[in-house]
Amino acid sequence: MPLPRFSRLPADRRELILRVARAHFARDGVDRASYNQIIAELGISKTSAYQYFDGKEDLFAGVIEDVHARVLDALGPWQDASSAPLFWARLREASDRLSAHGAAHPDDLALLDASTAQDPAPWLAPVIDNGRALGVIRPDVDRDLMLTASAAVLRAADIWQAARLRRGEAESTIVWSLLEGLWRQPDAG
Repeated sequence: MPLPRFSRLPADRRELILRVARAHFARDGVDRASYNQIIAELGISKTSAYQYFDGKEDLFAGVIEDVHARVLDALGPWQDASSAPLFWARLREASDRLSAHGAAHPDDLALLDASTAQDPAPWLAPVIDNGRALGVIRPDVDRDLMLTASAAVLRAADIWQAARLRRGEAESTIVWSLLEGLWRQPDAG
C-alpha cells in the first residue's frame, strides 16, 4: 500500500502516478512491468518514488486498490429492490455498468483478475441481504457462506467475462443462470 506521503500529494498528481503505473501493469503484467520505467515515465527520481511506495509490489497494491475503487464506483451503491423482477433488473443494470466501465477503461479490465481479489462484501452483502429478504436467495444457507460462495462465482464470472470482452465477444447471460442456480431454493421433491 502507498506510504502516507503519497496520500498528501495533490489529487491530480496521485491520479497521474496511478494511471501511468496502471498502464504499465495492464500492458506488461506485474512480473514484467519495470518500476524504473514507470518512475522514469513519471519524471521522478528513484529516491522520490521510494518516498511514496516501498517498491513495485507496493505500487501494484496501490494500483489494484484504485482499480477496485473505480470498479465499485462504476457499480454504484446497491439500491434495495422491492420485488424479485426488480432485484434481477438491478443486478443486470449493475452488470451493464461494469461492462461499460471495462470497455471504457481497458487497463482496469486487464487488471480485473487482480482487483477481484479485493473484498467484494461491501457491494455484495447488501445484494445478498436484499435477495434473502425477497426470497430470491435461499435462507437455509448461512449468510457468510452464501456471501463467500456468491463472491467466488462472481469473481470467476468477472474474469471469464473480461476475457470475452477483450476478444470483442458479447456479454453472456450464462452468469445469471449460474447465480440463480446457486441462490435458488432446492426443489422439495
